[in-house]
Amino acid sequence: MLEDKTHTKHKTNLGLRTRDIVAAYTLLRIVVGINYFNHGATRIFNIPAFMDSMVNTMQDSWIPEFLVRINAALVPPVELIVGALITIGLFTRGALIACFILMAILMYGVTIIQNWDTAGSQLIYNIVLFILLAGVGFDRISVDAWLRLKRTQKIQTKQQSSNN
Repeated sequence: MLEDKTHTKHKTNLGLRTRDIVAAYTLLRIVVGINYFNHGATRIFNIPAFMDSMVNTMQDSWIPEFLVRINAALVPPVELIVGALITIGLFTRGALIACFILMAILMYGVTIIQNWDTAGSQLIYNIVLFILLAGVGFDRISVDAWLRLKRTQKIQTKQQSSNN
């Protein structure tokens, strides 16, 4: 059972050890980042073909072709960038929120054309994004964590030098 122990910082009492949650979080973050990065990487050098494919997929929807093309042109670079950021853990929270926004746009498109299989798959992505965003406090093995440590050390050094 989860107990709220406000006097213990960053402790979860579910029979889980914090270091195991940190390891699991880190590995999940890396896998999700690689997934998004490779989605973008495989499409980035052939955006026109990806745009044509999306136009073909969305042809029976009410969305005008130019809007489909604009969105399709943006998907690969967004996937590539957020995938790289999530993989290394830089601007993790913002990259995860950007992924959620991307997924909301994609979910809107697939549900308009009633592609429920893809919508179901996208729901799984969103659940994983939720887990990562909700657990961002466990993001301790990342560039973000390293930068936080450096900032803290710099502040402590300034405080020590001002006290002397």
